[in-house]
Amino acid sequence: MVRDGYYYGGVLLCSAMLVGWLTTPVWGAIPVLLAGFFMWFFRDPERTIPSEPGLIVAPADGKVTAVAPASWNGQDYQRISIFLNVFNVHVNRSPMGGIIRSAKYQQGKFLNAMKEACADLNEQNTVTVEGEGHVVVFKQIAGLLARRVVFTKKVGDRVGRGERIGLMKFSSRMDVFLERSAAIQVKTGDQVKGGSSVLAFLRAEPKHSGKTANSQLSQGTR
Repeated sequence: MVRDGYYYGGVLLCSAMLVGWLTTPVWGAIPVLLAGFFMWFFRDPERTIPSEPGLIVAPADGKVTAVAPASWNGQDYQRISIFLNVFNVHVNRSPMGGIIRSAKYQQGKFLNAMKEACADLNEQNTVTVEGEGHVVVFKQIAGLLARRVVFTKKVGDRVGRGERIGLMKFSSRMDVFLERSAAIQVKTGDQVKGGSSVLAFLRAEPKHSGKTANSQLSQGTR
């Protein structure tokens, strides 16, 4: 379980004892139930990470809501959007192994994560990972209920495929930007699991040079 689960759960359990003591034990059951929900919500299950070269795994649990061409930072990509509802695991993982070249936090709105505009307007954290001669970009996007995205790594860190890199609290969205030549393995409507579901296969020859990746360096996480 993520540390936040102990925090929310502990506060609510203390509240339950206080409410039960001041009123009746029946009323104390409400914060007990809420404590149980938060401790379940912040669960952090182990996952089996595929080891084959060139695989891109899902950085989050959820439903694939879009697979489409997209442009980011002046370059063409394929974008896979994953919507996380309140019942999904909200721990995020790196879609591939490599070095974090940039991590840029952007303040913004809290529109419904199902709406297209949220990708540009909502609070978000955009991360660039370079590895195996390839570059993958992913966005942690806050939603209507999610009021905070958490990123636990920093620029220059080396991460493994499927390694935990952060958290999005409550419903939210994850966008993954892949090379146009990537062989996409999912479609709209598919359910994926962070770290274990394969999103795509990358071609053997790199599309982006190290110079391109390094030119995108920027930092602004929280």
